Amino acid sequence: MLSAAPVWKAPAEIPFGKLAVLELREEDPGLPALPRPAEEKLGPFALRSVEPLADGRGWRLTVQALVPGMAVIPAMDLGDGRRSPVLKINVPRTVPFGAPWMGVGGGQGDVLPYIPFPWAWASLLGIPPLGIAIWWVRRWRRNGSKRLLHHRRRAFAHHWPPKTNERSALDQAHDLGRDFLAARFGEEARSWGVAEFRLRQLDTWATWVQSLDAARFARKEPPFPPLKELMKTLGP
Repeated sequence: MLSAAPVWKAPAEIPFGKLAVLELREEDPGLPALPRPAEEKLGPFALRSVEPLADGRGWRLTVQALVPGMAVIPAMDLGDGRRSPVLKINVPRTVPFGAPWMGVGGGQGDVLPYIPFPWAWASLLGIPPLGIAIWWVRRWRRNGSKRLLHHRRRAFAHHWPPKTNERSALDQAHDLGRDFLAARFGEEARSWGVAEFRLRQLDTWATWVQSLDAARFARKEPPFPPLKELMKTLGP
């Protein structure tokens, strides 16, 4: 507050957009009361109302800050030769989000209201995707044996009959065939021989074992059974 005759009585700070009351009075009792200010605005402040003080020595001015920053009310000519002193009031920009004066001036200092996120309700949106994910995982695990059988069947079909009678090619065809049989009948099928295959009416696979053994000793009898016959024996 700046002291002078007449003098201002005002707060040091007025929030942006808020209404505040300023008093302009004559403190010298030897001078007449102040005439009513004829201004419509006090610097950057909008003048909302003017009321006389209770003692009649001045005026109560209700103003609204519409410009952020350091507001300066210049000296006013009161019309009888007296002038009011210059008044400086700080106007901070921070205002509640959504206030009526929010759009005036803009700025990054607006305080957004705290709006709690509805986690409980939002979690309900996760139920359908979670259910689909659980169903998909269970189905994936349930079909694991089918996928393994399909994979080993393709690997065996790709290498049967052996392209050459070299020992490495024969061993590879034999190992892939045993892997396929293990996926189809269980691990015990890895050790089945001719008798076990015929006991289970898998004569074509008994011939498969015999043809590999013969090829290891450079014999051509019995010949490699066709892939189609091997698969037909196992059914769909």
